[in-house]
Formats: sequence, structure tokens, C-alpha cells
Amino acid sequence: MTSRPLTVGFDLDMTLIDSRPGIRACYLALSERTGTYIDADLAVTRLGPPLAEELVNWFPAERVEAVADLYRAMYPDFAVTATPALTGAREAVEAVRRAGGRSIVVTAKHEPNARLHLEHLGIGPDAVIGGLWAEQKARALREYGAQVYVGDHVGDVRGARAAGALSVAVATGPCDEKELREAGADVVLADLSEFPNWFSDYAQVFSAEDPRQDSDYPASPRA
Repeated sequence: MTSRPLTVGFDLDMTLIDSRPGIRACYLALSERTGTYIDADLAVTRLGPPLAEELVNWFPAERVEAVADLYRAMYPDFAVTATPALTGAREAVEAVRRAGGRSIVVTAKHEPNARLHLEHLGIGPDAVIGGLWAEQKARALREYGAQVYVGDHVGDVRGARAAGALSVAVATGPCDEKELREAGADVVLADLSEFPNWFSDYAQVFSAEDPRQDSDYPASPRA
């Protein structure tokens, strides 16, 4: 039996939380503050990549860093209370805890703002690591020994694979099931309400052997 702790990483935006209403509100406020048009409705359809990758669509490159700092400073006032948890988010984190495992959140979001969301919603992972996107997420996943990473974006799939972790994707963000599978997700769930049942089976396999080395780890219920 393995002695390694069972550790599961989760993305934040559009995996654990529906950040679209809050981010939309913050973009509208940023637009008013800077006098620069931002199509907030469009911006929230492509959440996932770092903030700068969105801001460069609306601001000259030389202003992006300063505007990003302003956005992050405004964010707690406009985005946190407007953002709900996604279906099954609390139950997914609790499923890991019930199995005796650890849960971590690894996100591209500014870490202090990520923590505010989780505190507001009463979701308590064991660690929160912010400011990492796509393959960069592998650094935190390896540091914490995560065997699984759950996300909604093809960038999350890439991060999981770079870390040698099982990629579990939820089709609740901008990427559909086909995109997630083509990116290399090992498991695709409709949303996190399917996670506890899948994870219960996974944890039983993990307790006996490393499921990344065994072709019989639980597959997607939609496979």
C-alpha cells in the first residue's frame, strides 16, 4: 500500500466558482475608471488565461501592467460577493477530505483575491497557490505531490500533464468536452457534482497502487 498522501489540485475560475458575474462587474468598473471601452460580456466568455492576455485586447501594451494592478486592487470591491460557487464545488473538496486526502487550489488568479473568494464561499482547501497558468501550474502540483488536477480549460489539462498528474476536466468553462478530450484530459465530467462518485472509485484504486501506472483507473462516466 502506498504511503503517499492523496492530493488533489483544483483550478478556481469556472471550476470551483462561477466568476463571470464578478469579473464582468469589475471590468465594467475598470472601463468607467479608465475611460476605456471593454466588452465585459465578451471577456467573461474566455476566462482562464492570465489577466494580461485579456487586457491587451483593450489597452496598449505599455499600459497593461499598470491597468492589471488597478484591476486587482478594485477586484475585492466588485467581484467577490457577486461570485457564486459552481454546482458541486463544496462537495468535491469535501470528498477529498473525507477520503483522508489534501486539496489544493492552483489558479492563474492573483492569490490574495483567490483566497477572498474561497473564504467568502466557505470552501477550505489545504493550500492556495495563485499566479500560475497552464504548464506553470505543474510547479505547484509537483511541490505538493498532487496526483490529480481538476480544471475546466485546456490550459489546466496541459498543467496536469506537465506535472505527471491525472487530468480531470469539467465542462463548465469556455472549453467543451471535445476540446478537453483532444487536449489530453484523462477524465471529463459534466460538472463537479459528478466528482464525488468518480473520486470514491479513484481513491480505492489509489489506496492499492498508483493509478497513473495502471490502465484501470476510473474513466469518465461519459466515455
